[in-house]
Amino acid sequence: MKPAAFAYTAASTLEDALRELAAAPEESHVLAGGQSLVLEMNHRAVRPTRLVDINTVPHLGLLQTDDAPDDGARLRVGPLVRHRAFEQPVDEGPLGRLLALAAHCLAHPPIRARGTMLGSLAYAHPTAEWPTLAVTLGAELDLRSVLGHRTLAAEEFLAGPFTTALAPGEMLTEARFPVLPSATGVAFLEHRPTAAGFAVLSVAVALRVADGTVVDARIGLAGAAPRPVRAPAAEGLLTGRPPTDEAITEAAAASAETVADPPADPPAGIPFRQHAVRVLTQRALHRARDDLTERT
Repeated sequence: MKPAAFAYTAASTLEDALRELAAAPEESHVLAGGQSLVLEMNHRAVRPTRLVDINTVPHLGLLQTDDAPDDGARLRVGPLVRHRAFEQPVDEGPLGRLLALAAHCLAHPPIRARGTMLGSLAYAHPTAEWPTLAVTLGAELDLRSVLGHRTLAAEEFLAGPFTTALAPGEMLTEARFPVLPSATGVAFLEHRPTAAGFAVLSVAVALRVADGTVVDARIGLAGAAPRPVRAPAAEGLLTGRPPTDEAITEAAAASAETVADPPADPPAGIPFRQHAVRVLTQRALHRARDDLTERT
């Protein structure tokens, strides 16, 4: 099929883009990579009357690390940063490694060459890689419109399958990921039926260890719930203990209890998802521990 008729505008500045969105906020969509949007337009699942192309807006390809005044450095990502930018580590430490692991899981090279991280966050597929990492790491997201600016945590922004906190006329303009301390082991694993499709389940892990003891454990799950979630019970079982095989096995079992009201597509029942989450979490925790061991 072909998309329904629409008007097209190429914005020259961010302010210009926001004004265009405000002119018809309920019917307008932002075009950056278009890898999900154009497909849905062709299927007529969405029918915007106006597309606002931001590819001609300067400075939206921002990708840099800045120091925050209160709580450490942040990796800043603009709305025109393509998936492929993360295939090689953009940070020398564990954050760069974790983003690269996820990037290589994402679709296939042509999609990664055009699609954008912020477009994936705005699309909010329940098992997509970037939303999963944003929730796992506690990323902050900036939203702008002609009415002003606000910042939301990723957990607040991602409301459910294909549902976000974006208001009509609003645009996602930046994501900020905390730079992970050097003594952090990371891992990212997925279960998906085809190389190019979305995952059924995925697990992201960041495990920080000091003096042989886990001082911060982050376990993010996609496919266990309607949107990416953390596994707090599993994280609590690891924190304050050495990352032994026994602790990892207990944490993996606890992560399976996070499965509740999972996505229905592709069909996979709760017992399967609980088993798969336990197995993937156990593997990911072992890999994160190995990742840390290799660098210390």
